[in-house]
Amino acid sequence: MFDAASPLFPPITPSRHGMLAVDGLHTIYWEEVGNPDGIPVIFLHGGPGAGLSPQHRRFFDPEQYRVILFDQRGAGKSTPLGECRANTTQLLIEDIERLREMAGVAQWLVFGGSWGSTLALAYGEAHPERCLGFVLRGIFLCTRKEIDWFLDGAQWFHPEVHAEFIAPIPEAERGDLLQAYVRRIMSADPAVHWPAVRAWSRFEGRRVFLLPQADEPPSDTLDLGVGRLESHYMAHLGFFSDDQLVRDIGRIAHLPAVIVQGRYDVICPPVSAWRLHQAWPGSVLKMIPDAGHGAMEQGIARALVAATEQFKRQRAFA
Repeated sequence: MFDAASPLFPPITPSRHGMLAVDGLHTIYWEEVGNPDGIPVIFLHGGPGAGLSPQHRRFFDPEQYRVILFDQRGAGKSTPLGECRANTTQLLIEDIERLREMAGVAQWLVFGGSWGSTLALAYGEAHPERCLGFVLRGIFLCTRKEIDWFLDGAQWFHPEVHAEFIAPIPEAERGDLLQAYVRRIMSADPAVHWPAVRAWSRFEGRRVFLLPQADEPPSDTLDLGVGRLESHYMAHLGFFSDDQLVRDIGRIAHLPAVIVQGRYDVICPPVSAWRLHQAWPGSVLKMIPDAGHGAMEQGIARALVAATEQFKRQRAFA
């Protein structure tokens, strides 16, 4: 049964959860919900660094799906929070494989939004034999153009938000906002890095939804995770070669995929979803006409649940 006030399934608590040491530095938090004999799913959160929310468990019918969720390195309940050392896409892929082996799963549906869509594609292209299909939302291919848009394109739609973001940066450094922020965010001095991570997190957060939302109070966990890890991954172009995710799409092109994209997404503009869809002829693109970037916007959430419902019945999308 659906929650009458929401397209999502009702709230659910994890049946299992724990901490998994993945190396000498990082320990990741994981949890499992749903039917232990159901269709396996791995949920990949956004950011990088945004971590899990209890809402993320609710895209799946708990009677039919076995859902494994985790906080990626440096995010949420994983430790150390905001740690960028030993934190690359390739290592995150290894962590997903550790979780799959720990869970005893042979293959699973891969579900990811925003940065989670990036990681889902990277994981799938590295391990196509482990994937049943993909549910992707708010596509981010981690190209230079997308990163430039994230930082500078904001001024075309949210000039006041962009002005607030650049205000702490001296004019002489504004030619490379990313590196200007990286220097501050990675500073060992809390008096320097805390204002920087808060400014970065606020800059993103105020542009997520199509319609204005009330400002959330600052969150140390979210701000440090998002500020540090997003800037870290962007500075390294996601640890990908040029347009790698599109170039290697042939490795997963035989698998079913649905792409859910907000028409007015100014964080991850629709052109990336379109490019991915064009490179992946078997994929299904669902362009949501009244949504921005947020997974919890009604149209996007409804489309994501519809996708998981269709996959449980048909193992395909249409």
